[in-house]
Amino acid sequence: MPVDVSPKNKIALAAICLSAVMLGLEITSIPSILPTLEHVLPADFKQLQWIMNAYTIAMCSSLVAMGALADRFGRKRVFTIGIVVFGVASLICGLASSAPLLISARFLQGVSAAAMLSCQVAVLSHQFQNGPERGVAFAWWGVVFGLGLGFGPIVGGSIVSFASWEWVFLIHVLIAVVAVSLARVGVVESSDPHALKIDFGGMVTLSLSVFCLVYLITQGQKPEAGNPLGVAAVAVAVVSFILFVIIENRVARPMFDFKAFRVRNFSGALLGACGMNFSFWPFIIYFPIYLQSVLGYSSVAAGLIVLTYTLPTIIVPPVAERLLLKRGPNFVIPVGLFTIGAGFLLLHLIVMAAHASWITLLPGCLVAGIGLGLTNTPVTNVATASLPPERAGMASGMEFSARMISLAINIAIMGFVLVNGVSAGLLGALPTGANIGYLVDAVSAGNFQLAEADGIPVVAARAALTQGFGWVTLYGTIAPLVLGFAAAIVFGRKKSAPG
Repeated sequence: MPVDVSPKNKIALAAICLSAVMLGLEITSIPSILPTLEHVLPADFKQLQWIMNAYTIAMCSSLVAMGALADRFGRKRVFTIGIVVFGVASLICGLASSAPLLISARFLQGVSAAAMLSCQVAVLSHQFQNGPERGVAFAWWGVVFGLGLGFGPIVGGSIVSFASWEWVFLIHVLIAVVAVSLARVGVVESSDPHALKIDFGGMVTLSLSVFCLVYLITQGQKPEAGNPLGVAAVAVAVVSFILFVIIENRVARPMFDFKAFRVRNFSGALLGACGMNFSFWPFIIYFPIYLQSVLGYSSVAAGLIVLTYTLPTIIVPPVAERLLLKRGPNFVIPVGLFTIGAGFLLLHLIVMAAHASWITLLPGCLVAGIGLGLTNTPVTNVATASLPPERAGMASGMEFSARMISLAINIAIMGFVLVNGVSAGLLGALPTGANIGYLVDAVSAGNFQLAEADGIPVVAARAALTQGFGWVTLYGTIAPLVLGFAAAIVFGRKKSAPG
């Protein structure tokens, strides 16, 4: 941290980083406690899906709306309220005695997380105006966010092993108390002076459209004649999005300004934000299943392996910021996405080969993590710097919406790819008259005991799960490569300023 940074800004950065830790931990620590929740609540498979997805669905549905509210009523105010509500929701999660109550509290966590997330970058952009200081602040934010995500599986597994599952949630109550205290002291209030009215129409239509889309994928609702709920969800999603576009092109101060896409740097940055979440972050949710069920590692060992996957995201961001200043976003962001794709190609080759282990997986994990580190903070820095400072809240809201909408959708898509790969791998091994969907879901979740009880040999189940992860890593290879090429085209060949 530069010597001339004021103590107030250092305190603000500490508050931002603590809130980032909470967000990261809450995304990646939950999968490790799902088997425990299945027994202690108890919760069935669909409820476990909702416990996992409610947080993401709620965050995605409300992220842009929270950015707009922060622009109107003040980023410090919305940020501190978000921390307080997140702490209360975490307390409810820790005290929950039933699956429906836990799911409801997870929704509340997601909404409050959207409030924190939409304000983090806006606050950093407002309080760190100087170029070098701004780069360092964003680098620290990226490092700490990566720490939260990286240590999530270890924290979750360790808490379940040495304490109880409730503390996976209750730990956030303690962090929230410290974070809100620091925010009250260090964060300077800022807002958009032109945001005199709230774009209620845009907030409602976008939130409803995103909710329906993510619900369709995560809950496996197919829009077909025999499923009126799926058809209705698609219709509502499409109509809501059309109305959203119409509203945003007519209001004076839209919360999602489509004119911003005319700025090449902004559009390229959003492609980079989506590219990371087409592969890297969704995979972190499913990776522990492969490590524990296919390779046989313990939850703590699997967490340590996942840490190697995320470790470069802690080290690389400062290097990425220097590359951004030196070479521009048209170089560093596409290269970051290509590197993620290369890492997943290495993972795919190892997953599909015999005798995979943590040593053979290590190169792919490190390469993918380096790619993420090259992309993560530059896309945020470029997106927020590409638009006027008074629209920082909208810019950060749009950028994080691109991240979180793509994350939510691709968590669902990766699950869909995994299930279909497992289903293809089980052809011929499924017993006659078996509940195929139930058994495929069980194998996809690594529950070989249940599959064996219904007549599927453990060897066949493990081979099918391996094939499913082969499909997932192939998807993780192709997606960032495609979006990397798209970003390179949007940025253009001419070196563009980082902002």
